[in-house]
Formats: sequence, C-alpha cells, structure tokens
Amino acid sequence: MGASYHQFCPVAKAMELLDERWTLLVVRELVSGSERFNELRRGLPRMSPTLLSRRLHQLVRAGVVERQVDGTDVRYVPTRAGRELRPVLEALGAWGVRWIGELGDADLDPQLLLWDMHRHVDHRAVPEGRTVVHFRFRDVPAGRRDWWLVIRTGEADVCDVDPGHGVTVAVLADLRALVQVWLGELSWPEALRGGAVEVAGPEALRRALPRWFTLSEFAAVPRPAARA
Repeated sequence: MGASYHQFCPVAKAMELLDERWTLLVVRELVSGSERFNELRRGLPRMSPTLLSRRLHQLVRAGVVERQVDGTDVRYVPTRAGRELRPVLEALGAWGVRWIGELGDADLDPQLLLWDMHRHVDHRAVPEGRTVVHFRFRDVPAGRRDWWLVIRTGEADVCDVDPGHGVTVAVLADLRALVQVWLGELSWPEALRGGAVEVAGPEALRRALPRWFTLSEFAAVPRPAARA
C-alpha cells in the first residue's frame, strides 16, 4: 500500500493502493487477459521488471490479484476485487478519450499498439491457417520500425524480429495515423485514401484486413463537440 491519506473517505482508501505509479496500468493488463510476467511486461514495455514485481506483490497482498503456481508456470489472476476494477478502468479510459488533448509523440509506441491489436483479432474474419501481417512504421527509428503479427486459429502473437514465415499482407503506416485508427479518431477508409496507411498484398486480402480487427474498446466513445 502507498502512503495513507488519513481520510475515512472510500475514494481515499482505494487510492492508497491504486494511485502509485503504474499500478492501475498493471491492473489494466491483468483484466485484459495478461497473466504471466512476460505478458505483463510486453503490455508495459517501459516499466522496469523490478517495479512490476513490486506492484504485483502489493496487489497480491491487497487481495486484488491471486498468484497461482503450477511447477514453473506462474500466473497472476485477478480476484473478484480485481475484476470489479474493470468498469473503473473503462470509465477512466472513456474520460481520457473525451477530455484529454492530442497525444504527444512520446505517447506513441508501436509495441503497445501491436500488443493491443493482437488481443482484438477477429479470428472468424481471418483466413484459415497461418496469417502474417508485417507492419512497417515510416516515422519510427529503424530498430523499432518493423513488427509482425502472426495469427493462427484462436491465437495471435507479436514479433519484433522476422518470424521467417511468408507475409500475407504488408502494412506501411505513419504510427500516429494507425493509433488514430485504433482509437476511432480516423477511419480505415480515411487513412487509406489519405495515404497515411498503405496495404500491400492480394486485393481480396487488402480489402479484408480492416475486418480482421475489432477496434479498441474506446473507439466507440462519443467525443464532445468541442473535441470534435
């Protein structure tokens, strides 16, 4: 637990646990389905492993997360208390979409974008067998420019090195534009018409690619007229 506010207010008591740096983002990853330490690290790439371990220990001790061990397999699973934080996170995210201004360049992360996208693959829409989507971001330094999403029946994985499989479809994009598509601020057709996103591959697959993903849960949040 963090430092006490010494207030009986339930909001103050909850924030003694939740307002420490990174804590709510760890909970975000947990309620989104990440259970293993390495999965959590991939969703929180700028968080140090030491701090992640500390936050998980605090959440376990507070009864928000259960640490499940089966031999060498260690999972962190939200308890009922942890699962009840999902609507809190959804409300915070919706508020952020509606009232926080434009993202800065430092907020744009290709790894985080692809990690989020891999959790929103519509496997009913993707062709059977193995599908490989190669993403290249024009405006990202060379070492982080290329990413691959490998989709198989019922699963998807993000690779930052060439997995060695044939590419089904290649996406060339400005990182900001694809983030805007993901967050519902720019439609796929608008991004494609404007050239901010380009897709290469067989025509049928190029046309189908937007349907392979359900957008971020925050894409449907209505924007105030002032923001629009």
